[in-house]
Amino acid sequence: MKQFMDKDFLLSTPTAQHLFHDYADKMPIVDYHCHINPREIAEDRKFENITQVWLGGDHYKWRQMRTNGVDEKYITGDASDREKFQKWAETLEMAIGNPLYHWSHLELQRYFGYNGVLNGDTAEEVWNLCNAKLQEDSMSVRNLIRKSNVTLICTTDDPVDSLEWHKVLAEDDTFEVKVLPAWRPDKAMNIEKPEYLDYLKTLSDVSGITVNSFASLMDALRNRMEFFASMGCCVSDHALEYVMYKPYTTEEIEKIFAKRFAGETITVDEMNKFKTAFMVSVGKEYNKLNWVMQLHYGTIRDNNTLRYNQLGPDTGYDCINTYDCSAEMAQFLNALNITDELPKTIIYSLNPSVNAAIGTVLGCFQDSKAVGKIQQGSAWWFNDHKVGMTNQMTSLANLSLLGNFIGMLTDSRSFLSYTRHEYFRRIMCELIGGWVENGEYPNDEKALEKIVKGISYNNAVRYFGFDVK
Repeated sequence: MKQFMDKDFLLSTPTAQHLFHDYADKMPIVDYHCHINPREIAEDRKFENITQVWLGGDHYKWRQMRTNGVDEKYITGDASDREKFQKWAETLEMAIGNPLYHWSHLELQRYFGYNGVLNGDTAEEVWNLCNAKLQEDSMSVRNLIRKSNVTLICTTDDPVDSLEWHKVLAEDDTFEVKVLPAWRPDKAMNIEKPEYLDYLKTLSDVSGITVNSFASLMDALRNRMEFFASMGCCVSDHALEYVMYKPYTTEEIEKIFAKRFAGETITVDEMNKFKTAFMVSVGKEYNKLNWVMQLHYGTIRDNNTLRYNQLGPDTGYDCINTYDCSAEMAQFLNALNITDELPKTIIYSLNPSVNAAIGTVLGCFQDSKAVGKIQQGSAWWFNDHKVGMTNQMTSLANLSLLGNFIGMLTDSRSFLSYTRHEYFRRIMCELIGGWVENGEYPNDEKALEKIVKGISYNNAVRYFGFDVK
C-alpha cells in the first residue's frame, strides 16, 4: 500500500516520477486567470486564521458542506471562524475521491508543514498549527506568492475599474512578481440585466464618453481598453452561458440598443443579436491590441432562487449547461477570421462532453501567426479534478497538439491555490509517462523535457507574450 500523498502521489511509473520531479516540479508558475484581490497583494495582507484563507468566498467548499448537511450558519452565516473550520474538517473526511481532499492536504503540506490527515478529530490540532504559522511574516500574501514560485498574475477586472492597486504594485520595486489586470466586460455586454443602464452611466463617467448608442458604447470601451493596455493588460475574459452567433446588421443593433436605452424590454432574439455584435466588435479590438480572448461558457448560474435571494451570486448554486454550442462557436470565430481579425483565443467549456467538438473547432482556425493560436483551456471548475484533467488532455492530444498546450491556471480567490498547479502537473506527468511506458511515445529525453516544461510554464509565457525573468 502506498503512503497517503507521499512524494510520488499520483505518479505510478518511473517515467512519470522522473518527468515530474526533474522537470515539472521545478518550473515557476504563471497564473494567467484568477480572481484574487490586487489590493490584498498591494497591502501584503496577513490572515488571522485558516478559515479566512480557506472558507472565505470558496463556493467549492461551501457546496460540499451543504451536501454534508451543514447549516448555513456555519458556511456563510454568523458562526465563529473556529466553528466553521470544524464543520469543514468534518465534511472533508467524507470527501473521498473529491479533489478538495487532495487540494486541502497539499496546502497543509506545502504551506503549513502538516503531513497528517484533517478530520473532525484533528481539527483543533490543525487549527492551532495553521493559525500560529499564519502569524509569521513568511505567510503574508506576498510571501505566499513567492513561496509558490509565481512569476506573474493576471487578476479579473471590470472596464470601469480604476486599477489603482495595480498602479501601486507596478510602482513598488520591493515586489518582483508582476500583477497585471485582465479585461472582463461582462457587465457592458449583459444588456438584459436590470442594472444595465446604471452601468452605462458609470462607464460614461469613467471613460468621459457619453454612452447613448452601440457605437458610443464601443468608443467608451476602446477608451478603457487603451487605459488597461497602458497598465500592462493583454488578456480578456468573458463569462458566457453559451457562445452564440446570430446574424445581424449595424442598423438592427442600434435599434436594439435604443430600445433598451429607453427602458423597454428586449426579446431573447434581440439580446442574442446584441451579444453577438458585442463579441465580434470587442474581438476585433483584441486583435488590434494583440490581446488574448478567453471564452468561459457552459454554465447555468444561480439555480437556487431561494438561496440567491438570501446570499447573492457566486455562492455555490451553479451547474453545467449541457447545450452544445460548438457550431455557433465556429461561426463566431469565423466571423472574426473572415476579415483576418481573429485574436488568439482560449476556449473553456464547463460541459466535458464537448471536449472533442472543441478539439475539432481549434483546428479550423490555426495559422502561423501564433503557435497554437486557438487553444482549449484547461479542465475548468467542475472538471478541475483527476478524471476531468486526464480526459481534457487526452482529447486535446487526440485532436490537436498537446505539446503546445498552455496548461494550468488557478481561477481562484485563494492565495493557497497554487498547489493546484502541482496537482495538475502530477496528473499531466502521469498521463505522458504512461504513454512512454506503454511504448506509445519514445523515451526521447529532449522531446519529453520540452513538452513537460512547455505545458507547465513555457508555452503560456510564449503564448501571452509575458515579459518575465
